Amino acid sequence: MIGKAQRREAAREFKERKPSPGIYAIECSTTGQRWIDASLNLDAAENGQFFQLRQCLHRNKEMQATWNAEGETAFRFAIVERLPEETSALNRNDLLVERKRFWAAQSKA
Repeated sequence: MIGKAQRREAAREFKERKPSPGIYAIECSTTGQRWIDASLNLDAAENGQFFQLRQCLHRNKEMQATWNAEGETAFRFAIVERLPEETSALNRNDLLVERKRFWAAQSKA
């Protein structure tokens, strides 16, 4: 069991983490399908996507149907690109849209 000081330190470190924006892919190994998306927080994206799929609440009906048919073990989350830390907050959303389009075209997703 961890002590109070260790818990406080872990909580402090968690709160001080900076979100990492970027592009990610969700891939199905059995069908070869690949879905590309962007997130302001890549660390939270995997958890959020898989939670929605597990609950059958995902907005992408094709991905949800594939998940239901193939099962969780066939799916993999992969970070495709992280935006540089120095990316301006004013440009971040536009850059994410641009990079998402680029990677979707590259992978024909």
